[in-house]
Amino acid sequence: MSELPWYKSALRWGQTNLVECDPVRYDNGWWREHWRKTLVQGVIINAGGIVAYYPSRFGLHHRAEKLGDRDLYGEIVREAREEGLAVIARMDSNRVAEDFYEAHPEWICRDIEGAPYRVADKYVTCIGSEYYRNYLPSVMEEIIERSRPDGFADNSWTGLPRKHICYCDSCKTQFRERAGADLPRVHDWSDANYREWVRWCFERRTALWTLNNTVTRKAGGEHCAWMGMIGGETIYNSQRSIDLQGILSQTPIVMLDHQRRNAFDGFEQNTEAGKRLHELVGWDKLIPESMPQYQLGAPVFRLSSMPVPEVRLWATAGFAGGIQPWWHHIGSSHEDRRQYLTAEPIFRWHAANQDVLVNRELTPDVGVIWSQQNQDFFGRDEAVEKTLAPYRGVVKALDRHAIPYVPLHADDIATAFEKVKCIILPNVGALSDKQIGHIRSFVAQGGSVVATGETSSTTHYGDERGEPALGDLFGLRMGNGSVGGTGPINPDIETWDRHTYLRLSPEIRSSTYGPSDATAPAQVEARHPILKGLEEADTIPFGGYLPVMEAASGTQVLATYIPDFPIFPPETSWMREPISDMPAITVRDSPEGGKLIWLIADIDRCFARDANPDHGRIIANAVDFALDGRRKVKLEGAHGLVTAELYRQGNRQILHLNNRLLLSNVPGRQYDLVPIGPVRVEITGGSVGAEIDLRVAKRKVEGDFEDGVLRFTVDSIGDHEVIVIG
Repeated sequence: MSELPWYKSALRWGQTNLVECDPVRYDNGWWREHWRKTLVQGVIINAGGIVAYYPSRFGLHHRAEKLGDRDLYGEIVREAREEGLAVIARMDSNRVAEDFYEAHPEWICRDIEGAPYRVADKYVTCIGSEYYRNYLPSVMEEIIERSRPDGFADNSWTGLPRKHICYCDSCKTQFRERAGADLPRVHDWSDANYREWVRWCFERRTALWTLNNTVTRKAGGEHCAWMGMIGGETIYNSQRSIDLQGILSQTPIVMLDHQRRNAFDGFEQNTEAGKRLHELVGWDKLIPESMPQYQLGAPVFRLSSMPVPEVRLWATAGFAGGIQPWWHHIGSSHEDRRQYLTAEPIFRWHAANQDVLVNRELTPDVGVIWSQQNQDFFGRDEAVEKTLAPYRGVVKALDRHAIPYVPLHADDIATAFEKVKCIILPNVGALSDKQIGHIRSFVAQGGSVVATGETSSTTHYGDERGEPALGDLFGLRMGNGSVGGTGPINPDIETWDRHTYLRLSPEIRSSTYGPSDATAPAQVEARHPILKGLEEADTIPFGGYLPVMEAASGTQVLATYIPDFPIFPPETSWMREPISDMPAITVRDSPEGGKLIWLIADIDRCFARDANPDHGRIIANAVDFALDGRRKVKLEGAHGLVTAELYRQGNRQILHLNNRLLLSNVPGRQYDLVPIGPVRVEITGGSVGAEIDLRVAKRKVEGDFEDGVLRFTVDSIGDHEVIVIG
């Protein structure tokens, strides 16, 4: 074993998620050999919580149905130690059975009528009760005493999600002591007491994280960390009151449970999650991620094999974001045995190339700003549409155009100029005065900013400012109201409330191919670079939301809003108000030399929802303009299907190219790998004579170096390619 602590040295993990019948069928020898084949350095082993896999001394600690007097957990721990593996004891602890409820009804969450919260046949325990404060710590102390694990994980440690309010006696008493008021009776973001309850929920989970670490380190030693588990989606963590900043500042490693597939994000979401979490926890810490070998998607099939391309594309997307692999099976025996063959080649490649997959620094072109406060206090109950969709639209556009980016928390803008020269604020409405000051400082250093929608319109707790706090910087002030909407498109073809457009300026149709148009003005000037690629269009589709703003002198308006008009029958489909003075896209130069671009029209949200290529092109063009065209990476021949992540490691650069081609319209069902290539790569900042090593193709290629730019070709990208330059 390495002299480093386990949380810095174990790069590959395995988990056989035991089920209650496994004590009579677990094949110790086979799984031990599987550890060897997949070169894992650590294992996650079910210990206790809802189900115990050892003979616990606690009478209410439910033993697995087929356990009897066997200590299956202890056996697996001993075998893992003989193999030199790190061991994490897995807990799953927020629910209990009927007998537990009868013995301790005061430990169970209650609704406003006093009825216990249940999920299926289990009762949900309250994190403010003695169950979490004393009972679970005692269980962990027992596990440490019996087996000395290296650390603990817990799959469901956060208790009741935020969509429910617990009215048990513990919560009533503790909230009154904190707030001097009763618990809120409804979910109402306009109620200051409800917002106080939201903040309290975050604080309680962070305090629980601290308590559990105190318990495990005291009983198991300084390196016996309790890591819980966290999700990769920001809204998922918010809905479970997980304060990522508060929690990740305490942990030596992140145990990531990010398995969900959805109809909006492709495999790139795994890269994004890794980058975003690393920016919070640090790039010197590891983030192993549970990667199921069973079928996810809709529906989930726990006992069937995931298609191999799905697993490979998800895993390699994680590698590009600094994530380490962790295979995961439900149960110890399966009749669909294809799932046993998937992990080995992935894990063996990872082991052979681990030297370039850790201990490196991301070198992006642009930072995309996010915060949980924006999602919670600005997005509120509409966060999926109001805050997540704009963020998602921006990163999709950057990925589509192979622009390397890094997710940056709003609190980290203070040091952003050290990493990037352009930041994007995708409808970051909720910003504190301090965060506003950091943005101004970024601009004062010569940085460029792309803002969208209602950015800076509220405080960090969602209170309206009246004017966008950054409006003066961009030469904009609030007008009267808004137009459009933020929800899904109405599928009824006869509904035209979203049938809106944007008019580009200057209009150029008088000099392009098409019939004569008496309304077309003579073209007098060239188009702005932000509108590049739209040379034959004076209008483009919109269909989104636009807060009405007014542009000050010195702010250039590149597009204006065209109001809705009938869509059906087709004879009525003509613009009633073809011209308005409502700015949709504006640009302004800062005195310090940066670019200040405001996409007032929410084309970022629209791109996430509608995938209109015009919207993605404008976002990418805005970034290119802000960077003066000096991207670190450019790809040709990728057709928008290959993303790029660039790292520096000492004197060499490491470039990840990932295949993003989706073949199935059902999430989780990617059934084939279709290679993409050849792809022509340009990297700024290379050196003459640099060696170019393709770690997946296992060969070297020649490159051309001219004017500070290194150029070379990758013939084919299956799931991914990792290129080491230096």
